[in-house]
Amino acid sequence: MPGIALWFTGLSGSGKTSLCHALEPQLRALGHRVCVLDADELRSTVNRDLGFSKAERDENVARLAILASDSVQRGWVVLVAAISPYRAARARARSIVGSFLEIYVDAPLEVCIRRDPKGLYARALGGQLRHFTGIDDPYEAPVSPDLHVNTDVDSLSACTAMVLTAVGKAMRSVHAGRTDTALQ
Repeated sequence: MPGIALWFTGLSGSGKTSLCHALEPQLRALGHRVCVLDADELRSTVNRDLGFSKAERDENVARLAILASDSVQRGWVVLVAAISPYRAARARARSIVGSFLEIYVDAPLEVCIRRDPKGLYARALGGQLRHFTGIDDPYEAPVSPDLHVNTDVDSLSACTAMVLTAVGKAMRSVHAGRTDTALQ
């Protein structure tokens, strides 16, 4: 079975991690080998040497892409939850990974601020946290993502269903482009 990376991009608090954790058991139930790469978690381990300058954010995304690519090549479905604020860095990630769906997890800034699951917006708005995406650093929304979900409008289960439909279409497309021998 071919692998694919599902790259969830959006502001902090938009629902990227929630979607990944909701999708993981459903994809496993469909017979996929699945792993989640959460950029926040990797910032405390693999990427702990990186700060938040543009160059360091781009490097963070590139490292996530390299990790995802390795698992995708082994047939895994990799769920990547990463703000990944810059279009060029996401395009580079796509080129590194190959089999890749960019999923824009969209919620207005005011909704993300209201959700503020980690208290980061409060710290950024209070001047205690600098270079925070959406506050004093930019977020470049995807121009034409493979899938666009609005978590302020649609429920978690509705967004999950949309992602599963997109994954199914992508997997059928990959299968259609391969020979029977390649699928064995």
